[in-house]
Amino acid sequence: MAKRIQISQHGDVDVLEYVDFEPRVPKANQVQIRNHAIGLNFIDTYYRSGLYSPPSLPSGLGTEGAGEVIAIGDSVTHCKVGDRVAYCTGPLGAYSEIHTLAESHVLHLPNDISFEQAAACLLKGLTTQYLLCQTYPVKEGDIILFHAAAGGVGSIACQWAKAIGAKLIGTAGSTAKIERAKALGAWQVINYHEEDVVQRVKELTNNAKCPVVYDSVGKDMWERSLDCLAPRGLMVSFGNSSGAVTGVNLGILNQKGGLYVTRPSLAWYANSHEKLQAMANELFDLISSKKIIIDINQRFPLADVAKAQQQLTARKTTGSTILLV
Repeated sequence: MAKRIQISQHGDVDVLEYVDFEPRVPKANQVQIRNHAIGLNFIDTYYRSGLYSPPSLPSGLGTEGAGEVIAIGDSVTHCKVGDRVAYCTGPLGAYSEIHTLAESHVLHLPNDISFEQAAACLLKGLTTQYLLCQTYPVKEGDIILFHAAAGGVGSIACQWAKAIGAKLIGTAGSTAKIERAKALGAWQVINYHEEDVVQRVKELTNNAKCPVVYDSVGKDMWERSLDCLAPRGLMVSFGNSSGAVTGVNLGILNQKGGLYVTRPSLAWYANSHEKLQAMANELFDLISSKKIIIDINQRFPLADVAKAQQQLTARKTTGSTILLV
């Protein structure tokens, strides 16, 4: 038997249950991992609340963790018992002491990357990779807008953009978060509670505005994000922390400059093990070379996940948060 977090119904954090469960024996092409650290991400709260639906209930939660391989099924080719590994895709259930998943989702972890680092950064770092390197390939000298610049993804994006040589304009909601984003490499940071985001972007770009906006906030920032785009610019909506964007009139894209919009996710970029490992290697190389520093600013025992999710949704966290087994 092992411990895990599960939900039997959707709702607030009170639906999170800390229970005993029997881990599945690995089938063919599957790997069983003893978690040492588990990543906490906004998408986990979407499955808890019902914004996203798990395949069935009761259901485990979480997709990100790091640990060691303790068992393998038949036909496993690139993992062996004792390997240091990490993962951030695959079935729900990472909020557990032991997780079983297909080996195609499992990534080898370099010796100089700790379990805590991997659990804190893998999903956020791979998200940053596809956003900045694939969805819109950011170039040296580009001026880009990135909302929630002091959050988990934003903290990595500030550093990655600086490594590219781009100028990242971030947004944040407090003086402390603004200073944090600047320290991580943001070129400029706008306090969205005190400043007009659109006007400030125009000032910083000499009215040219930005070729791309990365928006994980959703509903509250949708129109302001569009107004920060240059003609034929790309709106990248990759999260819903303030609620989902709904009821969109596509005509607004024409009115505001013949704009493009996309709603990407990691699965459409890391759609093979080879691509997933290549993206992870790029992230690990930047961490190893100290161009990206992973700040783990909150740690919680697995049993205290309700408190961790409350702080995350209340925007009281900075950087990454992990759960410890």
